[in-house]
Amino acid sequence: MTSDPQAALPAPGLDDDASLPGPAVGDGADRGAGQGVDALLERLASLPSLMVAFSGGADSAFLLAAAVRALGPERVEAATAVSPSLPAAELDRARAFAEGLGVVHHAPATDELSREGYRANAGDRCFFCKTELMSVVGPLAAARGVAAVATGTNADDLAAGFRPGIRAAAGAGAITPLADAGLTKAEIRAASKAWGLSTWDKPAAACLASRIAYGVEVTAEGLRRVAEAEEALRDAFGAAAIPVRNLRVRDMGGGTARVEIDAELVAAVAERPSLLEAVTGFAEVRLDSQGFRSGAMNELLPNPERYR
Repeated sequence: MTSDPQAALPAPGLDDDASLPGPAVGDGADRGAGQGVDALLERLASLPSLMVAFSGGADSAFLLAAAVRALGPERVEAATAVSPSLPAAELDRARAFAEGLGVVHHAPATDELSREGYRANAGDRCFFCKTELMSVVGPLAAARGVAAVATGTNADDLAAGFRPGIRAAAGAGAITPLADAGLTKAEIRAASKAWGLSTWDKPAAACLASRIAYGVEVTAEGLRRVAEAEEALRDAFGAAAIPVRNLRVRDMGGGTARVEIDAELVAAVAERPSLLEAVTGFAEVRLDSQGFRSGAMNELLPNPERYR
């Protein structure tokens, strides 16, 4: 195992004492994120009903809770797409979170792997993923008589620019209430904490396809391999009392895996390279000395502007 000189923590459901989405509109809980939360709740309240494309992450969890506050649980539904790119534990926790809010939770199957653009895994892979998602969730909402579909896109996502999936979802008619209200990731986490949502500090948990380097074909087996590698490595770090929060095993192609962990833990893991032996199925496993960072694969694109 070598160090390269150049995560995801299971998603919790609601805290035991936070089975409801939080205090009533207008009280102290709203002040944490300022006017953005008020704007969000006002926008949601104007909708007849809403289906949230619910990944289980901090953003879509907050959006789902806000929708319940604004509309009541009877006018809100959640849909978590099930495919090889979603770890099983994420689905279980998403279902528990939604049920804790009292909303109907759907788990429709999506088939991203049937789309050539998704399998090819160029810089626009997420466009094909979100196209598939909306081709399933959109008709589901219509069949259920739900007026709108929303994603958890936030204001930071829009500012980042590199988001082919946002373009696909928007083209399919999805709305983005968090981004429209100008809410950033930090504000969403602050408001989530004030509302008692245990997802307030959940680490980023992008789909498993984000672990596979652009240009390397996405397959069901490849997705399974990185999922199993991360689970095994997290177990190994736990046994070694190394408190890893963010973790990614990146398939770089050519039989090479790159491990990203919290930057402050890189040195401790580098001193115990045998821990990386928990990752199997790759000829070589490297530890990234820069540590975990969201969007690390985008750094490798020769011309990311073409996908903006």
